[in-house]
Amino acid sequence: MSWASKLIEPYRVESGKKFRLKDFDPADTGDGHSKKHAQELLQQGIADMATLQDKLYAQNCWGLLLIFQAMDAAGKDGAIKHVMSGVNPQGCQVYSFKQPSAEELDHDYMWRCAVRLPERGRIGIFNRSYYEEVLITRVHPQVLAAQKIPEELKGKHIWKERYADISAFESYLARNGFVVRKFYLNLSKKEQKKRFLDRLDHPDKNWKFSAADVHEREYWDAYMKAYEEMIAHTSSKQAPWYVIPADNKWFTRVAVAAAIVETMESLNLEYPKVSAEAKKQLAEARKELETGGKSKQVTSD
Repeated sequence: MSWASKLIEPYRVESGKKFRLKDFDPADTGDGHSKKHAQELLQQGIADMATLQDKLYAQNCWGLLLIFQAMDAAGKDGAIKHVMSGVNPQGCQVYSFKQPSAEELDHDYMWRCAVRLPERGRIGIFNRSYYEEVLITRVHPQVLAAQKIPEELKGKHIWKERYADISAFESYLARNGFVVRKFYLNLSKKEQKKRFLDRLDHPDKNWKFSAADVHEREYWDAYMKAYEEMIAHTSSKQAPWYVIPADNKWFTRVAVAAAIVETMESLNLEYPKVSAEAKKQLAEARKELETGGKSKQVTSD
């Protein structure tokens, strides 16, 4: 078992039958990992990821979609920034989904994410995603009302129906060579309060603070229930959730890196093999370069 597989295994959820969010400690730091050791593993993960991404891009068959969901101040932006620091920007696409626009509300709720899916050979990152439609939309019914869905379709089974639709969509992606990995950064309410106060105490972090974030804390229990049911109903072997401890950012980042490395290693990525004809052309090109070739003459009328 690789270092990545060993580190991330306790946090992978492939079946939600017995899933309980309370079974996952937001302050967990793995099997005796120190901050220094975690930082060393993160650097190894970044290096491994760079090599694997180069093969992913060259092979141009698989696509990888990484979805990040969390409460405010859980560290999604920081995790993406640090973990993906060694990835070639040419092969990575990051999208942050905010409040839907008027155009987006005129489509189905999956539309705005579907048009941002990564291409083959690339890594796509969703900072929030279509999962908001079973989170904030569930906690705040007025959000659902704004989606212009016919009233007869807003029945009591709407959330189970959305779980089924999302799972079917991710199965469809998997069958077409697009691998989906989902991260819930599991932050404690106590640590969130600490980070909010830190943003208020430091002028250079004031811009990160929003009064709306504090307002959302009033719905903490409702969000925890929504997250638990979401993970329980949409976890699968082909599109697992990773419940990542988020109270210690240094461990959050190495855990996310481990999950990505393990996933990419499982794809058995290789550089494209060169055909016999292509090898012949390469040999001819080498010969021409080494002998200097013949300069082409430019003629004038």
